[in-house]
Amino acid sequence: MEIKIKAIHFDASAKLESFINRKIERLARRNEEITKVDVTLKVIKPESAMNKEAGIKLVIPQTGEVFASKVADTFEEAIDVAIDALEHQLDKTKKSK
Repeated sequence: MEIKIKAIHFDASAKLESFINRKIERLARRNEEITKVDVTLKVIKPESAMNKEAGIKLVIPQTGEVFASKVADTFEEAIDVAIDALEHQLDKTKKSK
């Protein structure tokens, strides 16, 4: 599985990248069909709260693409919420098969 992390207009710390990789690995254990993960991080309106956006796209050959984008106070929180949304979407696609 390939994981790409793209930080727009800032440099993501090694600690943040490690956090993202751990969360993605946990998600991948639930669905072994995931071949590629694109994570996009960006700061929206730097001077306000709730300004960290995390978008995660999963590429699953048989199913297609699954995407979630969430905004929170921290990137870690946005990643957690986006992962939860992706887990919910993956559960729905499993049940429909």
